[in-house]
Amino acid sequence: MQEQHNHHEDHRSHSHEHHHEHMIADFKKRFYVSLVLAVPIILLSDMIQSFFNYNLSFAGDNWVELVLASLIFFYGGWPFLTGAIDELKQKSPGMMTLIGFAITVAYVYSAATVLGLEGHDLFWELATLIAIMLLGHWVEMKSVSKASDSMESLVELMPQEATKIDQAGNTEIVHVSELQKGDHVLIKPGEKIPADGMVIDGKSSIDESMLTGESIPVEKQVKDETIGGSINTSGSLTIEVSKTSEEGYLSQVVQLVKEAQESKSKTQMFSDRAAKLLFYVAVSAGIITFVVWIALGYGLEEAMTRMVTVLVISCPHALGLAIPLVVARSTYLSAQNGLFIRNRASFEDARKIDTVVFDKTGTLTKGEFAVTDIVPNGNISENKLLQKAASIESQSEHPIAAGIMTSAKKQNIDLKQPETFDSITGAGIKAKLEDTWYLAVSPGYMDKNNLSYDKDAFDKLSEAGKTVIFVLEGEQYIGMIALADQVKDSSKEAVRRLHELGIEAQMLTGDNQTVANGVAKEIGIDHVIAEVLPDQKADQIKQLQANKKRTAMTGDGINDSPALATADLGVAVGAGTDVAMETADVVLVNSNPVDVVSIMELSRLTYRKMIQNLWWAAGYNIIAIPLAAGILAPWGIVMDPAVGAVLMSLSTIIVAFNARLLKSKRS
Repeated sequence: MQEQHNHHEDHRSHSHEHHHEHMIADFKKRFYVSLVLAVPIILLSDMIQSFFNYNLSFAGDNWVELVLASLIFFYGGWPFLTGAIDELKQKSPGMMTLIGFAITVAYVYSAATVLGLEGHDLFWELATLIAIMLLGHWVEMKSVSKASDSMESLVELMPQEATKIDQAGNTEIVHVSELQKGDHVLIKPGEKIPADGMVIDGKSSIDESMLTGESIPVEKQVKDETIGGSINTSGSLTIEVSKTSEEGYLSQVVQLVKEAQESKSKTQMFSDRAAKLLFYVAVSAGIITFVVWIALGYGLEEAMTRMVTVLVISCPHALGLAIPLVVARSTYLSAQNGLFIRNRASFEDARKIDTVVFDKTGTLTKGEFAVTDIVPNGNISENKLLQKAASIESQSEHPIAAGIMTSAKKQNIDLKQPETFDSITGAGIKAKLEDTWYLAVSPGYMDKNNLSYDKDAFDKLSEAGKTVIFVLEGEQYIGMIALADQVKDSSKEAVRRLHELGIEAQMLTGDNQTVANGVAKEIGIDHVIAEVLPDQKADQIKQLQANKKRTAMTGDGINDSPALATADLGVAVGAGTDVAMETADVVLVNSNPVDVVSIMELSRLTYRKMIQNLWWAAGYNIIAIPLAAGILAPWGIVMDPAVGAVLMSLSTIIVAFNARLLKSKRS
């Protein structure tokens, strides 16, 4: 049943994409046909002939114009006519209604002049208007489609086939869609990983750059997770599938982008209302213009020309494009930079954020211990002390042990294999190396057994928020090693750039106050709230909001989910967690705090572009409608409908070009 549902969803998605592609091709075809038909109409126009001082006329030429104009009106104008009917059915007249109304008035009036009505036809104005409108819509649809296409190309990263291993150890090539949770898959060097999973055998470097932007291949070994679509660069791996292709990371990313593009922003809804209002303004202005010109004693032809010009020039094409093009562009840029927007309204409001609250572990820090200080006692060297400690810890899986082991490996220190290994409950571990017992123990063990050590050095390290272990040879103290959760290099830059934007940086953590203060001091955090339980984090955010702070919460999306949901802007670091997907407004692919700054910057730039486009689109109409109505006619300045169409299209091109100028600081 689930497979059928997924297949249905997939089919619907593909049919939607196919429909969109078909519409783009349809507008392109209608534009070129209309353009070709418009050429003879323009050449036969009396106005064009008098303007360029040439003569091209023959018996029945006005009937030729009527036939050609009818073809353009019904073929080229068809999308606008049907669009106008749809809008009127929904009682929500807008851009299509205005275009449809303008071309219908121009066509009916022009056809009437051929059939005997006194006046000059508007065929060439009609032909150019329809051609320009088709061009505008075609360009718009292509621009919006480009942003979607860049996301859909993510899907193509997934391989189509996988090498499945059965329970007997035999391999067979299967389609990726056939993989189920728990299946074992072999990935050879150079192959793409077919699904999200966990390594159960082998060791290799994985290139995840297409998915996460991380340029350095990531080392993977047993128990490490893999992302579908990434590339296995060196050794062979066997993975156990943890998520099917529909549930995987890549599918979630594509879904996020689709949701983002479909969710309307506040500014976009405002522009939709403005387009609707403009329809009423334009139609009223057109009718008033017609009445006034008739009342002033001008003929039907002149009054009709003025009215059509008003309707043509006030088509809210630029207004209709002002926001969608900026939205499409900002969605594309954000995705390109690893920022996936789930809630456009919250993203738009990110420009107002004045306080960013960071979770500590895994957000500002790597969540991994590393050796920071080695303090030998007596004749032993730092390297020898580290070797003893790492050899003792080599059998332990504790994070502190992992930190000491990693530091020893980085310094290419050869470790001794312990002959015997045992844990000391609640105090540390001991191991026998070359017939001598060595211990790695806590400060509590030292105090409990009244063993002497350098208390000043210990206090200094402890106050800096570091974890200290003591190394003993037998009962003899030979030195101490301090470790700390490593601060990400990018954390300091993130806080510095937030300060440049005038935004306060705070840290909210369950860790103890001393450790939190040490990390905050190193990074430059303004305020620290430590020793907070996960369920209390949301209350801390509410407290900040009660103090009139516009707050963004940045966390790993697991224990931080209530705080992410409470904040004005919830930012989940690391797009792999399901809870992050559910609660965050923006999900960061890379666990990089600097990306939080990018959200604020892009939000401000996006809003600025939206306002620029709205002002251009609306401001243009404020000036253009009175000109089209003939307000300067007493001074001999009147605007032709075709000039109105050109100006209207020019405003659309400017709006589209301005949207394309939107660039993130990093792109």
